Amino acid sequence: MWVPITLAAATFQILRTSQQHRLRNTLSTAAATYVRFLYGAPFAVVIALVVFGALGRPLPTVPWSFWLVISVAGVAQIVGTVALLASFKVRDFAVGTVYSKSEVLIVAALGGLGVGAALAAWGWVGAVLVTIGVVLLASEGDVRALARRAGDPAALLGIAAGGLFGIAAIGIGNAADRLGGAPSFDRAVIALTALLIVQSLLNTMWFFVVDRTEIAAVARAWRPSIVIGVLSMVGSLSWAWAFTLTGAAKVRTLGQVELVIAFAIAHFVLRERHTRVEYIASGLVLVGAIIVAAFG
Repeated sequence: MWVPITLAAATFQILRTSQQHRLRNTLSTAAATYVRFLYGAPFAVVIALVVFGALGRPLPTVPWSFWLVISVAGVAQIVGTVALLASFKVRDFAVGTVYSKSEVLIVAALGGLGVGAALAAWGWVGAVLVTIGVVLLASEGDVRALARRAGDPAALLGIAAGGLFGIAAIGIGNAADRLGGAPSFDRAVIALTALLIVQSLLNTMWFFVVDRTEIAAVARAWRPSIVIGVLSMVGSLSWAWAFTLTGAAKVRTLGQVELVIAFAIAHFVLRERHTRVEYIASGLVLVGAIIVAAFG
């Protein structure tokens, strides 16, 4: 069941990202990121009220350790996003993006060290294939140029972002596991709601201290932001639900098919032309994802 949920999460993430991209003319990059938390949190609260209020599902006991872990995950995700955005400013978009995809191998390595669920041997094969495919896609085949930039600040920031995103993924799953024997969906709802509330509060405090005009700008852009909030909530809920069903390494590896989905949209819908390397890269991502889903 985690496979279709992960694919849904990746699809909603693409839709949310495309909507956020439309805000680039009215909001700063940081403010556009803030939108997904601020406008997603109320919808998460509504879902929680429906599940545990209207439907009468029993609310599981929430230990203090849950709040600690979910807060760490929330901070890791925020700082990871900041690191990724910083890498774009230091260098070009491709460098930061490619190196941030080290998240797949970092999460798998952490699982091997006992932090999260470990991948099986074939799962590692799939993770490596997916990573190679993602690198080829994001770098447009110019891997040598990327390798020469391995020590660049942009590359280091990208790797830091990947590591932090990995910590966030493992943290969300770990926090949900601390909610006892409640159904996986119920645990995902609580984890998501807590995560978005923590991130909204932290981001609001940050902008209140650094630049209060950003808060006003986000408030003025409420119409498109509501759509982003809904997509963010549904996508994040899907990620959280998948994390409660299997290890973060498998989920995040399969989740990289979002690049293939975007590639397919560009090819079949937008009629864009692509190189042979890009077709091979897409194939590697698909094969790797199938291996992880079936044998990981």
